[in-house]
Amino acid sequence: MKVEAKMLLGLGLFFGIMCAVYWNWSLENAGGVMMFAGMLLCFLPGSYYYFWSRRMKARPEDDPNATQASGAGVVGSFPGTSIWPFTLGMGAFMVVLALVFGIWFLIPGLGLVAWALLGGTAEGRRGGKV
Repeated sequence: MKVEAKMLLGLGLFFGIMCAVYWNWSLENAGGVMMFAGMLLCFLPGSYYYFWSRRMKARPEDDPNATQASGAGVVGSFPGTSIWPFTLGMGAFMVVLALVFGIWFLIPGLGLVAWALLGGTAEGRRGGKV
């Protein structure tokens, strides 16, 4: 996680410097605020990764002299295909549409969200398709 932390902290530093330069030269608020938000969005996970990288043992990815064999091991299981993420997305989309077009979109949207959460939970516990 040290590589990821260094990359994100470096990117946050870059955005911070560019934010200061942009803010002072352009005298325009919107772009400066967006660059400041980008800086914070890099510093937040970067500092979290840095915090944990100092407390974890080194991974093979963190060793510059590591070989491909040192990273070999058990590969976990991956979830199969499922319709529930799509159903959850469509439900969330309809909930957002309720804010724009009318409250009546909220009823089918919340229904789809509840159905997707129940179906995804049941599928995850059973280990197969529902």
